[in-house]
Amino acid sequence: MSYFENIRTFVRVYELGSMSAAARDQRISPAVASSRISQLENHLNVRLFQRTTRSLNATEQGQIFYEGAQRIIEAVEDAEAAISDVTSNPRGSLYIAAPLGVGRRYIAPLLPEFTKEYPLIDVRLRLSDRRIDLTQEGLDVAFFLGTPEDSNLKIRKIADCERLLCASPEYIKARGMPQNGADLVAQKHDCLILRFPGAPEFQWLLETPQGPKRFAITGPFETDDGDVLTNWALEGQGIVLKPHFEVAQHLAEGRLVPVATETPPQPVQLALLYAHRRHQDPKSRLFIDFMADRVKALFQGSSDLN
Repeated sequence: MSYFENIRTFVRVYELGSMSAAARDQRISPAVASSRISQLENHLNVRLFQRTTRSLNATEQGQIFYEGAQRIIEAVEDAEAAISDVTSNPRGSLYIAAPLGVGRRYIAPLLPEFTKEYPLIDVRLRLSDRRIDLTQEGLDVAFFLGTPEDSNLKIRKIADCERLLCASPEYIKARGMPQNGADLVAQKHDCLILRFPGAPEFQWLLETPQGPKRFAITGPFETDDGDVLTNWALEGQGIVLKPHFEVAQHLAEGRLVPVATETPPQPVQLALLYAHRRHQDPKSRLFIDFMADRVKALFQGSSDLN
């Protein structure tokens, strides 16, 4: 079993690109993770990673070994899944990802109920507003707001999510009320941008009387954290594009107001993404069914979503 654990640790180090990140993921110390990689390298008599104080990169041998190691992990997971089907006691770890807003408000509060019902399943939740590569990051299931780019993934739609542009009354008093996307550009409004490293030039896709149109907005701030954008908007720093549910309370309290309502953003779908083989795993299948039904009920029962 120790050799298999070494392989499992190697796979997570490769996928996460960091010894410390893999150690946290595996709930071991960085020293133990490093020791496992060293044992594996000694056994194989090759160098799997090139290590420096600032980076860790797989060698050519490491890249080759990863392909086989991944198949080993998948084979063991499939075997465990087959046993779970027979015993009706699903077990093992589930790696889940979700956007920050959805994860904090809807997913995380439901997880204790899920693990109470299935105590042998260990759920590991990752929250991030950046785009997730399900396969590369070794995830079983990911919640997604938008339209996924990878057509090879399976999609289970949960709900449609309305979005809007909004800003604080203080910002509107200082800069004026834009009526549409053209005003955002012509009047050079400060737009608060959700953007990730390496992203192309940013634009907002808005509905116009002539159909969907992209507006090349600009602003002094950008971040990859949606909650930071909301806080900036509340502080009067600019205009933000948000799902309605994330700012509903602020709208009700008058701390934020809708802007550019003539050209609203298009709604997006909240969906579950998973690879086809992941759904064959009973613990993934149970999680998908459990969460989809409950999150959908929360959305339908919420007055802040259509």
